[in-house]
Amino acid sequence: MHFSRWTICLLLLPLSWAYASNALAEGEWEVTPESEKALQRGLTWLAENQGPNGDWESDDLGLVGMGALAFMADGHAPGRGEFGQPLERALNKILSSPRPSGLLNVADAQRDMYNHGLTTFVLGQAHGMTNDGRINQVLDRALKLIAFTQAEDGGWDYRAVRRDSGHDLSLAVMQAKALRSAMDTGIEVAPEVVDLAIGSVREHYSPEGVSRDASEAEQMKYPGQFTYTRHGGKASLAMAAAGVVCLQEFGQYDDWRIAKNMEVIHAEIAKLKEKTNKNNGRLPFDAYTLYYVGQALYQSGGEDWKRSYPTLRDAVVASQVVRPENPREHGHWHAGAHVGGKPGDLYGTAVGCFILAMPNRYLPILQEGRIESFQQDGVR
Repeated sequence: MHFSRWTICLLLLPLSWAYASNALAEGEWEVTPESEKALQRGLTWLAENQGPNGDWESDDLGLVGMGALAFMADGHAPGRGEFGQPLERALNKILSSPRPSGLLNVADAQRDMYNHGLTTFVLGQAHGMTNDGRINQVLDRALKLIAFTQAEDGGWDYRAVRRDSGHDLSLAVMQAKALRSAMDTGIEVAPEVVDLAIGSVREHYSPEGVSRDASEAEQMKYPGQFTYTRHGGKASLAMAAAGVVCLQEFGQYDDWRIAKNMEVIHAEIAKLKEKTNKNNGRLPFDAYTLYYVGQALYQSGGEDWKRSYPTLRDAVVASQVVRPENPREHGHWHAGAHVGGKPGDLYGTAVGCFILAMPNRYLPILQEGRIESFQQDGVR
């Protein structure tokens, strides 16, 4: 891994200068007055409830990173402007926490690669949007750790150790986003890491009505989706979206499995029109699922994005807690699963803000073009 001349150019530019020329929503079908107000309420909640050490009472660096990502997604810079201080505190917390190995996890070892992958992704975005020289060394070591801990079959384990086989798709998508985040800001990743990961992701696809051992031509005739484990275990909306995100991040834009899973995603989003979560803080999907569903829509783009993003956006807006008389509650969302307490509110609110800020396209990951070198290097 090394820094290209494109990376050096980015590092010489202040936040948003390299990206803001394209950071324009396409109209009210993407951004509405209501979504803009909800986004600002959410960011205000994050700022007012953060605390002096920048971690929102969470020992998961990945969640702290999500708080930072929410501010960056709306184009804010560390140390400057309305949300500059909380963003800077969150980044400082992350940058002061790496272990000697480069591991970005200070919580239980069973959360090593969840926290590491998510935090590395956030640092990759910060690397492309700021001129903070501290990020380079931390990010470089973090990426090397991802490559070093990749299992022989292309996946990853929960712990930062190298195994013969990876555990599940939820770990692969975390590392996929971290690797792509680095590439989008000019850092090269070894092609063999990507090759192995793509093969692993495809093994998590399960067709319905035909054997997984059938030819691809036969499987394409049937519906199907990505699952948590290999061989068809634990199908869910989260994994359908995660599989799409993985393939997109690894440059497999024309993989037929993407369309199969996008239909699963569209069907679940369509159901939101029948639900009412008026100001109860419950996101339309739990924070983990919503995070990947939003990105799957955006990365697929075109008609997929237009078909379902407005419905998803409006459901996020409608579910936000609106209680101006209570700053501890006003403007937040609950994570809905996996994480409780104040860290759960951090997670839910950060994801809600991220989804609403996506059309502004400030983040490098939302400015990305296709990385054709994957195909040129023989990856299909």
